[in-house]
Amino acid sequence: METIGIFYGSTTGRTQEIVEAAASKLGNCELIDVAKASKEDLAKYNNLILAASTYGDGDLQTDWEDFATNLSEDDFAGKIVAIIGLGDQDSYSDTFCDSIGLLANIAKKATIIGKTKNDNYDFQSSKGLEGDEFLGLALDEDNQSDLTSDRLNAWIDSIKGSFK
Repeated sequence: METIGIFYGSTTGRTQEIVEAAASKLGNCELIDVAKASKEDLAKYNNLILAASTYGDGDLQTDWEDFATNLSEDDFAGKIVAIIGLGDQDSYSDTFCDSIGLLANIAKKATIIGKTKNDNYDFQSSKGLEGDEFLGLALDEDNQSDLTSDRLNAWIDSIKGSFK
């Protein structure tokens, strides 16, 4: 398996902690903070994990917003992409894990892997949902941090064989 590039944006450090845990479980990963990344960095990888939290009224994490302005849909063509989104389903029930949908839209020419069931969550709406599945791994460190480890492990097991 080729190296997986994990591109993440982290304001409070939670997303960074999650991707560090994911990288240690997956192995053969390189962590790239999008605040310091370039389009050329992204081009080095065929296997990608994109990770961000949702901010404000459904906005993508600030570093990701800045990084995405330099990208085009074609930058993801032929790539395999998995997505991790963090959100707060109690305080932001109407925009829970919108970052998953926003990242999936940025990478829409990629093959998206790692969809997860919308089970044991309680929110009103999310751009990260397609039918009854999230387009990636939805995590709520504010209200369900006790479920994060099990959710992350199950998700990693589901995506491991899908990368090139």
